[in-house]
Amino acid sequence: MTLVRYNNYPLTSRYASAFGRSPWAGLENEINRLFETALTDFAPAASEHRFPVDLYEDRENNYVRAELPGLAREDISVEMVDGYLTINGSRKVTDDDGKVAETISLSRSIAIPEAVQADKVAAAYENGVLTVTLPKREEAKPRKVTIDIK
Repeated sequence: MTLVRYNNYPLTSRYASAFGRSPWAGLENEINRLFETALTDFAPAASEHRFPVDLYEDRENNYVRAELPGLAREDISVEMVDGYLTINGSRKVTDDDGKVAETISLSRSIAIPEAVQADKVAAAYENGVLTVTLPKREEAKPRKVTIDIK
């Protein structure tokens, strides 16, 4: 039998809208917790071999930053297929004798916006952090237009 801790904070959800937070935030958090708990019970192997990924952007580019400590540059592959960026990696686990006991495969796929120039995507790996730069197309970049007042 698995025990699942449930945190109920009725006072914070009741007054959340007064402090600028969405009144649905508590419900959304509970649904996310429910799915995370349910899915890890059915597929523990899939959740064990995931790695953290940050997505951010500026005026010129979208960025994907993945933390892959302990992996060699040769053990990482990055592909972009049908609007998805897929990062694959493998880590060899050795036993006390120095022999390879097992190989752990890591994988993560991220949906990429259509406004990316796929032929100019670049990746850099430094100190265990992979940064993928996805340049925006010219029509997707923000523009400043001055309008004359009559």
